[in-house]
This record gives sequence, structure tokens and C-alpha cells, in this order.
Amino acid sequence: MLAAVLRRLPEAPLNRGADAVGGLLYRAQPARRRLVRANLERVVRYLAANGMGGDVVRLAASDAAALDRLTRSAFGHYMRSYLESATLARYAAPDHLARVRADDQAAADAALLSDEPVIIVGLHFGAIEIPGVWVTRVLGRRVTAPMETVADPDIQGYFQDTRGVTGLNVIPVERAASELRAALARKEAIALVADRPVGGTGTPVNLFGAPARLPLGPAILAQESGAPAWLIATRRAGKNEYRSRIERIEVPASPPGAAESRRERASAFLDAEARAFERAVADAPDQWWTLFFPIWDDIPAAEQK
Repeated sequence: MLAAVLRRLPEAPLNRGADAVGGLLYRAQPARRRLVRANLERVVRYLAANGMGGDVVRLAASDAAALDRLTRSAFGHYMRSYLESATLARYAAPDHLARVRADDQAAADAALLSDEPVIIVGLHFGAIEIPGVWVTRVLGRRVTAPMETVADPDIQGYFQDTRGVTGLNVIPVERAASELRAALARKEAIALVADRPVGGTGTPVNLFGAPARLPLGPAILAQESGAPAWLIATRRAGKNEYRSRIERIEVPASPPGAAESRRERASAFLDAEARAFERAVADAPDQWWTLFFPIWDDIPAAEQK
């Protein structure tokens, strides 16, 4: 199998190869390039206007050539994500896990070093697979996470086997709701990727200054279980290094005596979640690979082809 061969090859050349393939796709897929660029333009302009992100963000918000470079970089990171998924077992080794560090270790300890249930909320960002390996192997938490079903049974089986080896309890998305509730009842950790609806319409929320839709699942599970929700977003930082932003998704308390509906509480959660997503993406906008999909309805239809 190709993945077994990839795991035996040196990491640095593979990473360079993934970036090179990203460059080829950037040139060969103009419609997709336009979509990524349009989405990214909205992101960096919002971040710059709100004092978020670094110099790269501010430059891309005002300079077309810089925005083009950031768009090209997004294609390379997109391919790196596929490479990491294909070679995930490699990242369970101690020397690889040592490269993954939390921006705030106290937040990591508060989120994960307990015997209480916890909801980990992620997004299609950076090294999406690696946080699960890090949590299970380094912090010792059992993590249950749903996985989309892939049409090819061989590929589906490969992903299930690979993620199982790393310690993740992978479940089919079709029966996810009941199994996630059961895991929380056992005081375990669950993980959900929640920055775009997959197989549903999602719930309206303001994201990067414009209406978008996010899945309601994390809000419902947080309400039902009372478990705290934490964002974990792991980005590539430097040469084969990874950094994890970890922060509590804090929902503002209601005024004393206020009677909130279930819908209002869910809306407050989604708003807090969206703000956490914005802070995570600000760390490395070109690593948010939801940019490769339609996010906002007002992006011109031609950009979405």
C-alpha cells in the first residue's frame, strides 16, 4: 500500500513533495484557486480590521500579490494535511509527539488532565489528525471521534485501522450521536470537527464578519451533558514542529432570573465557538482548509465552481 511506503520515506522530502504538488494544483485548478483566494481575502481583511493576525495577515489584506502568495501557500498546506493523514501512525512515535506543544500548557492541563468528560472541538485546520494522537498518547485520554464514510471500502478500512492504532476510538458518523453521548456518560473525551456542516444544512452564525453555517452538534452535546467544550487547533510551526492553541469555549452567563430557551443557549454557544475559530485561524490563515469549500453564500457563484 502506498501509505506503508510513505511511512518509510524521510519526512522532509515528503513534506517538500506535498508542497510541490500543492503548487501544481494551484496553477492547474483556476476555479478552485479563485474560490480559495476569495474566501481567504474575506478572512484576512476581517482579521486585519480587528487587529488579529500578524504581519502576513495585514499585508495580504492590503496587497494583491501577498494575497496570491498566501493562497499558493494554502494549497501546499492542504496537501500536507493529506500526507499527514496517510502517514498518521508515524506521528504516534515518541520523537514525533515531542514536536507537538501547547501554546498554553496550563490550558492543556485544565482541558484534558482530569477524569471528567470533555468535548474537544476542532476545525479543518493545520494538522487536523495530530491533536487526537497527542491527546491519546501523551495525555492518556481516550477520545471518541466520528469519521465520515468514504465510498472506497479499502480507503475507509485504512483510515479506521490507522486511527485505531494511534489510540483514537473512531466511529461511523451515521451512529455518532448515540455513541458520543455514551462516551460522555462514561466521563470520556469526544472530538468533533465543527467548522462546516457535512451532510446537513448547519445553523446560521456570523463568521469572519459574514453569515455562515456551523453544525449544531457540539452545542447540543454541551447542553445535554454539561461537559466543558475546548477548542484544540494544531498548526504547523517551523521545521516539522507543531503548536496547539487550546482554549475553553466560554458561553456568557445569562442575567439572574433570565429564562433562556434551548435555541438561545445553542446560539450563544455557536457564537462563542465562531469567535474561537477566528482566533485559531488568525494564527495561520493559509492552514484553514475549509477555504477550499463554499463558506459564505455571498461569495460569487462563479467562485464556487
